[in-house]
Amino acid sequence: MLGIIVVSHSEKVAEGVKDIAEQMNSGQVLIRAAGGAEDGRIGTNPVKIKEAIEEAKVADNILVFVDIGSAVMGTETAIDMLEKSIREKVKIVDAPLVEGVLAAVIQASVEQDIEGVINTAIESKNMCKL
Repeated sequence: MLGIIVVSHSEKVAEGVKDIAEQMNSGQVLIRAAGGAEDGRIGTNPVKIKEAIEEAKVADNILVFVDIGSAVMGTETAIDMLEKSIREKVKIVDAPLVEGVLAAVIQASVEQDIEGVINTAIESKNMCKL
C-alpha cells in the first residue's frame, strides 16, 4: 500500500485535492490531507503534517506532495520529528500538487514500483491542458 500526504497552505485546498484523489483511488492508496495552520489560517503546521504521515505509517511508502516553497520546510520539519522507522518511508515529491497527486494515485493502481509512481507524478509537470 502507498500513502500520500497532501500538504497545502490552505486546509480547503488540501481537502479538495484529497477528495478528487479519493474518487480516482482503487483502494491501493491511503490519502491524508494536512492543510492550513491553526484556527483555519493560511500556512502550514509541521505537527499537523507529522500526524498525517503517522496516520499513513501502515503504508510501505509515503509520498508527500506540497503546494509552495515553505510547505517543503514544514514537511522537512515534520519528517525530522518522526520515528526513524516511519521517516525512512517518506519522500517529498517535486511535482504539481493537484496533477502530481492524481497521477500518483492512478499510477499506483496499475503498478507497485514506487519509482514508477514517483516518476509519473513528476512527469505531470509537463502535462498540457490545452
